[in-house]
Amino acid sequence: MLRWEATDFPDDLVPMQAGWNATCDALAAPRLRDTTALRRRLLRLSVRLWWHPYWETASSPPSARSELRRLARARRAVRAA
Repeated sequence: MLRWEATDFPDDLVPMQAGWNATCDALAAPRLRDTTALRRRLLRLSVRLWWHPYWETASSPPSARSELRRLARARRAVRAA
């Protein structure tokens, strides 16, 4: 079993963080013409991630947010392999 499957994150939180990461990567790509849609998506995802109801019940939100980012990166690495 992969590590992120053993966490208590809601089903929507890890994919949302993965989408945020992918949007940041897309914005960092060279020679983008129109970044408005990507910036809007990043803002929308940022708000949804920050204000997700899960953070009200997390025992340590700062460390849980770090773990969420780590899990999203790990999921991407596993899919790429």
